[in-house]
Amino acid sequence: MTEGKNEDTRKHVIPGTEESHKGEKVEGYNFRGEFDFEEMLESYSTTGFQASHLKEAIDLVKEMRDEDAKIFLTFTSNIISSGLREAVAYLAREGFVDVIITSSGSHTEDVIKTAKPFKMGEWDADEADLREKGINRLGNIYIESDNYVWLESWLNENFFPEFFDEKKLREPTEVARELGRKVGEDEEMNEKDSFLYHSYENDIPVFCPALIDAEIGDYMFYYRQEVDSDIGIEILDDWDKLIHEAIEAEKTGIIAVGDGVPKHQAIMSNLFRGGTDYAVYISTGMEGDGSLSGAPPKEAVSWGKIKEKTRNYTQIEAEATLVLPLLVASAFKNYEV
Repeated sequence: MTEGKNEDTRKHVIPGTEESHKGEKVEGYNFRGEFDFEEMLESYSTTGFQASHLKEAIDLVKEMRDEDAKIFLTFTSNIISSGLREAVAYLAREGFVDVIITSSGSHTEDVIKTAKPFKMGEWDADEADLREKGINRLGNIYIESDNYVWLESWLNENFFPEFFDEKKLREPTEVARELGRKVGEDEEMNEKDSFLYHSYENDIPVFCPALIDAEIGDYMFYYRQEVDSDIGIEILDDWDKLIHEAIEAEKTGIIAVGDGVPKHQAIMSNLFRGGTDYAVYISTGMEGDGSLSGAPPKEAVSWGKIKEKTRNYTQIEAEATLVLPLLVASAFKNYEV
């Protein structure tokens, strides 16, 4: 190949730079000297990829707190199934969040864990063998079926009769509040890491629009069939309450751990006030299928669910157990307003 041809191809292979980019230098934590946790997280801003999004999230949550925004925490039930239950309970215990929105499994599994342990297992398992042994697999977390047998008995003996005798038609927030109260009163239960108990203690409303979508719904079905045919769950009054939680706040912020109904209830209720002021998503949802679970914060801006403002939202595309403890540690535990 001639020298002239080489120069022609080089323009394609090594085109050069016409104008230097003004961004910060990419540089991570160097681990020299004494380890500093906060300094490491500070370095995430220039580490790149999802680490930089985590640092953005930490800064946004700190700003939420500085501005005294009403914080909506949303999470799916697998968060309570995992060891993140303790982090959620901490946020409720310290009164760091104002509104909780979750899915039904969070209620059943929070109550079970006050009395019965979940245990570590394996991802690679013989599912038929587990079924025969009475073990339910949730990723690498194993839950014995006897835990749910115990839960139905506890609900039928200690919760449903009094709860539905007082009023036949109840709201999901009432279910959560009374479960939290009962957990605290039962001497055989350990309420110290129950998010329902600490939400009850700190008067934090726990919304669960899909309350029947877990074992508690199954057991209410049987209770209505076998004990009291007049009982029911009413969700519209809770929706009214949730909307007013948003529209009556001067500023709001959303921390969405996972996706689905809890995340959408938070951003939809904030639509009524012209959008939330801050939003942090921790998500593994895929945008390509057009689902709400995969929708990034910028899509919510187009709907008016998040206010259009520079740097008021971010999304960490990561599995929650990896990043939520870091977010809680830096933006709550180690940060004083």
